[in-house]
Amino acid sequence: MRCECDIFKVTTILIALSFTSILFLSIASLFLIVEPSAILSSLSSPEMVYSLKLSVITASISTFLVMLFSIPTGYALSRFEFPGKVIAKSIIDLPIAFPELVLGLALLLLFGQTFIGDTLETLGIQIVFTKTGIVVAQIFTAFPYAVRIIYSTFKDIDPRYELVSRSLGYGDFETFRKVTLPLARTGLFASTIIAFARCIGAFGAVLILAGGSYMNTDVLPISLYLNLSYGNLPMAITNGIVLVVISFVAILTLEKFEGGKI
Repeated sequence: MRCECDIFKVTTILIALSFTSILFLSIASLFLIVEPSAILSSLSSPEMVYSLKLSVITASISTFLVMLFSIPTGYALSRFEFPGKVIAKSIIDLPIAFPELVLGLALLLLFGQTFIGDTLETLGIQIVFTKTGIVVAQIFTAFPYAVRIIYSTFKDIDPRYELVSRSLGYGDFETFRKVTLPLARTGLFASTIIAFARCIGAFGAVLILAGGSYMNTDVLPISLYLNLSYGNLPMAITNGIVLVVISFVAILTLEKFEGGKI
């Protein structure tokens, strides 16, 4: 029995280390294939500066809007019973299950071929093939992930805290603001980091809805795709490196603050 346990332990560890090593080597190859001088040259190019700036600005706006809508959504799903709740949860989770390209196509049809798109256009709001389309695509890409984390966070908070608050005279909104939100701060922070990372990395939905216009809607993932298509490998790899660094910083920040139990 002892021997079987040891074999099982070693096997699982080897599998974990093997796949981790392959993943590490694949990421490390981004930094090793192209000469450092070519990477530095690509980093300082107008195209890279534009793509990085556009990515950070749009992802920041999108993350703010995602959190603005996902907090009440997650709270409603975790605390209240209402008709269609199960269906609503399933619909919110759908973009996690199907490819981003499908989400992008759905958004393109919604904002381009329906009365919603026509109404927005009459109001002077253009979504399709614009920078606004980038934000919209990022929002719908990141929203399901944010809601999932926030929903789990609120579910883990004992409702008795809120009942005590109401018994002391606080209203529902005051209780939510002064009791529930402070207790959920770790989950909210984690949700913000994950949402920002998803917004930065959004590709398929952004490509379909906002297009891949050079020096217009080419956020980092789109720029990577375009340069790879053109055969500009140094620029494509540099885009990949920047995305990896941003993701690493986001995960490192998340691990640091979660470890510190903010």
